[in-house]
Amino acid sequence: MMYCFQIRFKSVVASLLMSGIFASQAMAQSFDSCVNGLRQTAMNQGISQNTFDKAFKGIEPDPEVLKSFDYQPEFRIPIWDYVAGLVDDERVADGRAMMKQWSKILDQAEQQYGVDKNVIVAVWGVESNFGRIQGKRELIRSLATLVCANKRQTFFRGELMATLKILQSGDIAQEFLVGSWAGAFGQTQFMPSTYQRLAVDFDGDGRRDIVQSVPDALGSTANYLHRAGWAEGEPWGYEVKLPENYNGPSGRTTKQSLAQWKSLGIKRIEPVNSVMKKQMPDSAQAALILPSGAKGPAFLVFRNFNAIYSYNAAESYALSIAHLSDRIQGGSTFTTAWPTDDAGTSRAERREIQQRLVDRGFDIGDVDGLIGAKTRTAISEFQTSVGLPVDGRAGQRVLRALRTAGSKSTGQ
Repeated sequence: MMYCFQIRFKSVVASLLMSGIFASQAMAQSFDSCVNGLRQTAMNQGISQNTFDKAFKGIEPDPEVLKSFDYQPEFRIPIWDYVAGLVDDERVADGRAMMKQWSKILDQAEQQYGVDKNVIVAVWGVESNFGRIQGKRELIRSLATLVCANKRQTFFRGELMATLKILQSGDIAQEFLVGSWAGAFGQTQFMPSTYQRLAVDFDGDGRRDIVQSVPDALGSTANYLHRAGWAEGEPWGYEVKLPENYNGPSGRTTKQSLAQWKSLGIKRIEPVNSVMKKQMPDSAQAALILPSGAKGPAFLVFRNFNAIYSYNAAESYALSIAHLSDRIQGGSTFTTAWPTDDAGTSRAERREIQQRLVDRGFDIGDVDGLIGAKTRTAISEFQTSVGLPVDGRAGQRVLRALRTAGSKSTGQ
């Protein structure tokens, strides 16, 4: 009887292995067929066969890219976690240091394009931690994977063709065309088509290199925001106080004059720094955004907020850039607290969470302050072990619990 079971078990395993092999072979054939079709599309757009073949030599699909496509933090994590991780004391200090180091270039960019240099630096800080983290995924591989998996195929095909044109131009070599899973690259993370339209040679060396040239990256970002409708000398917006039980209009696209907002009982929260006290006329059009509902921080935002929003279409992203630019200038944190009993953590606190998990025997990968799948899994297991609600969040509650628990092997 055991012998028959073993035969059946081996047969099932063999069948599963063969089906996996056939699935892999089918995936490879499908990818190869897709690439052949892309070759013809590229030829039709003036991309040489030599450029295409060199770019695709040894390229295989990247399944990790598809996982990232399904998990985008701007739309999945609480706003207080998102902002806390992007706008912390560490990044504010780094931003101020970069303002001094690159003051001449930033002054030139601000003068030429009319864009607030603090916002330019804030974009740089959020997008790549001032050039330190530009991404490691090969653009050709990532974009080909997305196209051939039918993920927003038309959009990503256009980005792939733009990448091939960058290669053909010789401005940036293929080994430097690495970035995010979605194809954004460089110190301020331009999509390839955005690079084609708006990147500038700001250091005058004859090449538009937003990967290795800080002046090119900063100048290109200023040009982007200028073209996105940045209004020189105007603020992005400011925090406001709502009247009790406010249930009036809100939303980034619902605009009315400041006079109308004031008539609803909405008042500006006066900033502590005189630099931030720029006033707008009562006739100025503004929108009220409530990122966490009427009980959390509220903001009246102007057209410059929309210019930032166009860089990455998420209100949490635009608010983080705007807030970081204010903090770099000496502005304070938001006056109104986020409506949560488990506030977000800074990158330093997230590194502490990771290190304390490592000390307890968890495998979370690198202690880098970036909360990925391994860290979330480890947090969930720790939460289970100490009786906390299980959500995998790197919040203040988990940090306090880890500090109390100290170091202890998990036995894993």
